[in-house]
Amino acid sequence: MDKFLIRGGARLKGTVRVSGAKNSALPLMACSLLSDGQSVLKGVPQLADIHTMGRLLENMGARVTRSGGAVTVDTSGVRNFEAPYDLVKTMRASVLVLGPLVARFGKAKVSLPGGCAIGARPIDQHLKVLEALGATLRVEHGYVYAEAGRLKGCRFTFDIQTVTGTENALMAAACAEGTTVLANCAQEPEVVELAEVLASMGAGIEGAGTERIVVTGTKSLKPFARTVMPDRIETGTLLIAAAITGGDVMLENAIAAHSSAVVAKLAATGVQVENGESTIRVRAPDGPRSLRAADVETQPYPGFATDMQAQYMALMTVASGTSVISENVFENRFMHVQELVRMGADIRIKGNVAIVQGVPRLTSAPVMATDLRASAGLVLAALVADGESVVDRIYHLDRGYEGLEKKLATLGAMIERFAGRWPGKAPGDA
Repeated sequence: MDKFLIRGGARLKGTVRVSGAKNSALPLMACSLLSDGQSVLKGVPQLADIHTMGRLLENMGARVTRSGGAVTVDTSGVRNFEAPYDLVKTMRASVLVLGPLVARFGKAKVSLPGGCAIGARPIDQHLKVLEALGATLRVEHGYVYAEAGRLKGCRFTFDIQTVTGTENALMAAACAEGTTVLANCAQEPEVVELAEVLASMGAGIEGAGTERIVVTGTKSLKPFARTVMPDRIETGTLLIAAAITGGDVMLENAIAAHSSAVVAKLAATGVQVENGESTIRVRAPDGPRSLRAADVETQPYPGFATDMQAQYMALMTVASGTSVISENVFENRFMHVQELVRMGADIRIKGNVAIVQGVPRLTSAPVMATDLRASAGLVLAALVADGESVVDRIYHLDRGYEGLEKKLATLGAMIERFAGRWPGKAPGDA
């Protein structure tokens, strides 16, 4: 099992390019099921979740080929409409094939999803909107069984904002007869990109990026070609990496508007941020206790993303003063707190609130990642901790970050990947 050895203390400097967004590439790969032929995605990151989605599509009969950052999906051979547990258990986004399968083929058997253990994250909203569109559903033995003739447009209001639920609804409605009006929709950029792709395939889409989206379905959609947008969570993670180390870093292939909540919060801590057309430069004050504590509350987009909470908490552990971090999206997303405390952080939990008192320094320790974004938070803390830290279970991180250790190393971080026990003396060795 791979681990990171990180020697803290290096100030990050230089230029780094942000990879394509995993959370956009995955629904777009699923979206290819709506057409008969070859769809092409460019700028796709090389990640475990992308590989899993490719295997899932291949299991259905699609032909998936990859050349560098381009992925081609040929769906003309799709004959199997099942998403089996062995594939779905590792990645929650697998549920995104449900809408396209029902819409185009009239049937689907999809395992209930797995993924990071950061909360219940039920798929009831996915099922409710498909039923509203005319599908017949049942859940048995851990699988969702769905059947339908041609779906029919409807009016549907989500009980809560859900990104994947909105995406499944858009893909299903794109092939439905008539017009579908969806309310209380997720407004994330990934939803907007999917809507733009569906429009290029022949569906009518209005209102993407707002709470109300109107979809005019069409019986047949054509294949698409698209370059995946930059990953806004990787962007935010690299911004905080620069800030926590007192660095000076330029991000290329970055959309500042997608990270506006993180940028605004960094500015409140005393970090200078300069936004270009496709770049973001971060210049952080160097020296102990140079950052100011600032409170944050996670909210659906355009608010501060829950996927950035762990990374921001790492920053606040070494800021001057006390910050209050409220987690309003997931009920079980403070599992990284105890690992940060092992590194010397002063954090108290009260329900969905973490009270962080900044400390003069963090100290090295062996720590264990519990989910994707928690692992990123631990890496950032280790970058500024005294001594050498080992971050275990980084397979979580590999699900969402393309070569993060290589990108950090190009900026001057002292970070190495290794398997098993570190050949030298690492933290925790006798």
